[in-house]
Amino acid sequence: MSNAEAAPIPDFRDMATERFDTSMHLANAARQADERGYEDFLIVDVDSHHYENEASAEIAEFIDNPILRHEVKYQGISRKGITTGFGQYQELGGRVTRYPLRKSEHVPETPHRDITLMRRWMDAMGVDIACMFPTPLLNLGLVPRVDLEVELADAYNRWLCETILQEDSRLKSMLYLPFNDPEACLKTIEKYGDHKGVIGFMVTSTRYRGVYDNAYAKTYRALEERNLPLGFHTGLGGQEPGLSTCNRFLTLHALGFAWHNMLHLSNWVINGLPERFPKLKTLWIEAGLAWIPFVMQRLDNEYMMRPSDAPLLKKKPSDYMRDMFYTSQPMEMVNNSKALELTFEMIDAPNQLLYSSDYPHWDMDLPSTIYDLPFLDQAAKRNILGGNAQRLFNLEPILAEHKLAKQAAKRQAAPG
Repeated sequence: MSNAEAAPIPDFRDMATERFDTSMHLANAARQADERGYEDFLIVDVDSHHYENEASAEIAEFIDNPILRHEVKYQGISRKGITTGFGQYQELGGRVTRYPLRKSEHVPETPHRDITLMRRWMDAMGVDIACMFPTPLLNLGLVPRVDLEVELADAYNRWLCETILQEDSRLKSMLYLPFNDPEACLKTIEKYGDHKGVIGFMVTSTRYRGVYDNAYAKTYRALEERNLPLGFHTGLGGQEPGLSTCNRFLTLHALGFAWHNMLHLSNWVINGLPERFPKLKTLWIEAGLAWIPFVMQRLDNEYMMRPSDAPLLKKKPSDYMRDMFYTSQPMEMVNNSKALELTFEMIDAPNQLLYSSDYPHWDMDLPSTIYDLPFLDQAAKRNILGGNAQRLFNLEPILAEHKLAKQAAKRQAAPG
């Protein structure tokens, strides 16, 4: 090709500033969904996120305290001092983050912006039902003011229930529990436990309260009586003295997310909470999977030498852990398929593992992460992608409209 015929070089400045479009961003995900026939079965994403700080002014209107309402309305949710930014350092490392472009995405006036954006990525990825979590508010448990956590958590929960969950049956959430105030936790469950779209409650794992404290007994009992699961959503937690020595985001991200759930799960098991609340189902969120066999082996080994330290246990710690539920993302896709296959076996993945994408975060996993695993049969894949979540949360199997349309088209095109 001559110079005259050469294709024009696009202006990098135009490329860098074009508006963001979820559907275009997930074009590859949509292609995968078509190729794999996701329309034939239920897919539930148990850990997805929205950026509630983009709706700070709306959430502020649900805050009863006029001073805090004013601060959130004019300063925003994610400002340091409201939700702490400690430990959230993330260098670009040669990459340009796309998060600031989210606000440039065009959406219609109705429904709510968050509903539209959720539907767009869900439809592209083949997800029928999604459990949505906040993003900056996952650090709220670290604020020194307990009253701030209680008031802001309640405002967020009210806003989410009345503005988002009420309007779309495909959207669900495990609501935020203000864990630094046990009585407020109980009131939160009583207030929102029966609300449309609420499928459980969530504790942010980056905090300094022991889950074994008897002050939480009423909270656990209330969840158990209502058959509502309790999730522990982990995070970076770079404020930890040890983790604060991580001078690279890679190191902190690899260790921090696993560490906080390792800590709370170990305390949960060794202090006998599975025996005290045998019908309470627990879910461990966004910590990946590789840490689970490690903790199983470590706790079993210690327990066999010192069973008197865990007098409430009636079986090995790993047996309790095998009864727990785990989300899949970020699934460690290393060059050792045997390690991943053994991990799935040790945690009884076909029955206890729940697919999660963590969309729209940078390390998200598409449903193909599960669907393409060669050591899973079709029944196990469908359980992990949706069936296990349907059973855990007692979900009505709602298929997306575009999936139903594809099914109808296939039936119409079938011979005879």
